[in-house]
Amino acid sequence: MTTTPPYDRWHPLVRTAARAEALAHGLDPADLEQSLWVRLLERLRGAPPPADPAAWLRTAARAEARAAGTVRDEADSVREHAPAAEPADPRPGPEQQHIDAELLHSVREAVGRLPGRCRVLVRALLSPRDPTYREIAAELGISQGSLGPRRSHCLNCLGRLLGPAAVQARSGPRSRPAGFARGTGWGILRETHR
Repeated sequence: MTTTPPYDRWHPLVRTAARAEALAHGLDPADLEQSLWVRLLERLRGAPPPADPAAWLRTAARAEARAAGTVRDEADSVREHAPAAEPADPRPGPEQQHIDAELLHSVREAVGRLPGRCRVLVRALLSPRDPTYREIAAELGISQGSLGPRRSHCLNCLGRLLGPAAVQARSGPRSRPAGFARGTGWGILRETHR
């Protein structure tokens, strides 16, 4: 006469009880099944098998599911009442400030070396008073329609004066010059012409 190994005999009952309670409590069935196996092995180590294994496993599964749900609820409660993390300081650190200062100095020098109308145009574009195209065109004495192509030409000249870093930044994926912190853009350059 062959005896069925304990695992084969208990497995369908453990799996069924674990799945039923896991679904009812929103838990992972595999985790609950593992907890049931531990509980069953502890029971079998010190006592005879339960008289009604299916009823014992349903009761054990319910208890394990409640315990797991309580732990999960406590963890959620702790998360809800935990103090919110301090947001990261949005200001650039000392290294980025130094890089930005060097960039500002380079741009300031390069704008000063631009040919006449380009120098006036770029300074107007970077002006803190943020003039309209109409105002810039009037200041330069050119039509508003020719301002866009002229601006493009002047910014290309500025890029050549700034060197390879500016060319690389213009062709890079984000079109942000080297040394520009995220979110600074033209605003940081406007500081140079106040």
